[in-house]
Amino acid sequence: MSYGVAEALQTAVYQHLIADTTLAGLVGTAIYDALPTGTLPSIYVALGPEIARDRSDKTGGGAEHEFTVSIVTDGAGFAAAKTAAAAVSDALVDADLTLTRGVLVACNFYKATAARVGTGDMRRINMIFRARVDDV
Repeated sequence: MSYGVAEALQTAVYQHLIADTTLAGLVGTAIYDALPTGTLPSIYVALGPEIARDRSDKTGGGAEHEFTVSIVTDGAGFAAAKTAAAAVSDALVDADLTLTRGVLVACNFYKATAARVGTGDMRRINMIFRARVDDV
């Protein structure tokens, strides 16, 4: 297995999301790799956990990364969060990401969960994507 491409993949995903004009129109600059301290905006996007699995073969090292992108809002209802989630999905599915190490073979949507958080004032959508990378 190669986990060597993990940081390059995360960086490329983050850079791709912050460059997406549709997503920026919905959440502004509130796209985070690490949440800032202090008060958070009313709606934001955050990169979350990942699970990596070995996909190496005789041609070289590789892995499948299941990574989470979360959309969180304190707005009423799920509409704004779902609109932002659609923009994230549109930006990442089949994206042509340039990695500083390795190569992205595919990036696809896997699943999502939408739920109220805590007392119900917050809404959160966790989207999971699968990225297949080769460490070449």
